[in-house]
Amino acid sequence: MLPSSLERAVYGVVVTPALHVADRHGVFAHLSGNGPADAEGLAKALGVEAETLERILLVLAAYGILHRAPDGGYGVPAEARPFLDPGDDRYIGGFVAHMVEETADRIGRLDSYLTRGKAAADRGLPAPFETIYRDAAATRDFMSAMWDLSFGASKEIAALADLSRTARLVDVGGASGPFATAALLRAPGLRATVFDLPGVGPHVAETAERYGLAGRLGFTAGDFFTEELPAGDCIAFGYILSDWDDDACAMLLAKAYRACTPPGRVLIMERLFDDSRTGPLATAVMNLTMHVETQGRHRTAAEYTALLEEAGFTGCEVHRTSGEKHLVVGHRR
Repeated sequence: MLPSSLERAVYGVVVTPALHVADRHGVFAHLSGNGPADAEGLAKALGVEAETLERILLVLAAYGILHRAPDGGYGVPAEARPFLDPGDDRYIGGFVAHMVEETADRIGRLDSYLTRGKAAADRGLPAPFETIYRDAAATRDFMSAMWDLSFGASKEIAALADLSRTARLVDVGGASGPFATAALLRAPGLRATVFDLPGVGPHVAETAERYGLAGRLGFTAGDFFTEELPAGDCIAFGYILSDWDDDACAMLLAKAYRACTPPGRVLIMERLFDDSRTGPLATAVMNLTMHVETQGRHRTAAEYTALLEEAGFTGCEVHRTSGEKHLVVGHRR
């Protein structure tokens, strides 16, 4: 028998798409809302073919994603429910969809990267975000993935950041506004602007309407490589710097320093490698996906602190959350 870690790696290539298909057809939403069900009853409720559903359920149960009772009923374990229930802020369905529908296709580039190098293999291909934002449907899917990846974590980060004395937050590359929304909901006196490419604007407007943030959550269209950042006393980068190499990060943080009205702060919200770079697993995996999807990488807290200090920020702090995304803060006095 294969060692457990190797077995899960080998068969995960089937399990993750099965997880995505089950989610897309409402399996987890139904089980979360209605309790355990057997394959036949669940198939009838969802209007899907029973044999295929049962085979998917057997895989998910064997993998520990679902539990199966002696009577044949399938249920969602309590520890997994928040991440599989579309009604929960920690739901990861959009992120899983991105991994299956976008990332999986690009992982095949690794062979070419090993033999030719990334720069040569990618020569002639569109820039990363030209692909991600290639049309309205792709943009919406990416917004959904970023929301699912960020909003739940952003609530804890917003608390750690203590924005009660902040007047103007600028969320650089903030997508549809998951962090800005979490911050605004926590700090009633705050105003926030998402600065992102023009196609993102309608998604920010939808977020503002959905959360009752009209007049507090705004949008400014722009390209942070070619334009200066809007001014604010708090400049936030959530899952942005990991998209780019050190030179690009240094340039963006220099712009953040100029845009940051003192006394102010810059917030870097990212997965962080341990100082030894031996983990965590999620950071190591996403570091590899950064290689095929963007031009960046994940870093240690010390590496981000060095970039902040190079840009002129002082008094840098690292705040660890209970999850995978953490906070590094730099001050402009």
